[in-house]
Amino acid sequence: MSKNITYKTLSTTDFKALVALANHVHGDGYLTLEKLKTWYERGLTTQNNQLINASFVAYDKEKLVGFRITYAVNKWQIDQWSTPSLWQVNADEVCYFKCNTVDENYRGYGIGSKMLALSIAAAKKQGAKAGVSHLWKQSPGNSAVKYFTKCGGKLVKSHPGKWNEESKNGYDCIFCGFDCQCEAAEMIIYF
Repeated sequence: MSKNITYKTLSTTDFKALVALANHVHGDGYLTLEKLKTWYERGLTTQNNQLINASFVAYDKEKLVGFRITYAVNKWQIDQWSTPSLWQVNADEVCYFKCNTVDENYRGYGIGSKMLALSIAAAKKQGAKAGVSHLWKQSPGNSAVKYFTKCGGKLVKSHPGKWNEESKNGYDCIFCGFDCQCEAAEMIIYF
């Protein structure tokens, strides 16, 4: 592994590699180019005539080794898996940390934390005072929740079966197949 990881805002030129990495790590059908286009657009907003992108990618030379998708405030839908009454921040001041993925050969080197810090800085510029995420509790060793907690995340509520509907629509969970029963930890980071 190279020690020169480079970080940049997500762009459309990253899409193909990003979808491949996402489906390798999370399971086939987790992400499509069409879905990624929507995710990408939800991370963009304009403040003071400046376009701000809250999503980032990490490269080792030409190889995509990680990505962080973040939705800007008011560009994501609060659903039954979210508990804004427990956030202690107005919902219209909360961004959404949609997805963080790092190639398994590059974990443990701070890549996820660095991308989260970059997303937080961008989200602040977009007007966010906090960010919510749903973490995959079945990640190996519960690493997703551990990483988010280490970065300042606080547990809001656990949601069993959050990804079940997606699994019935083509997401092949690497643990459960097409009937995903994995649990989500709704977590928040205050800025």
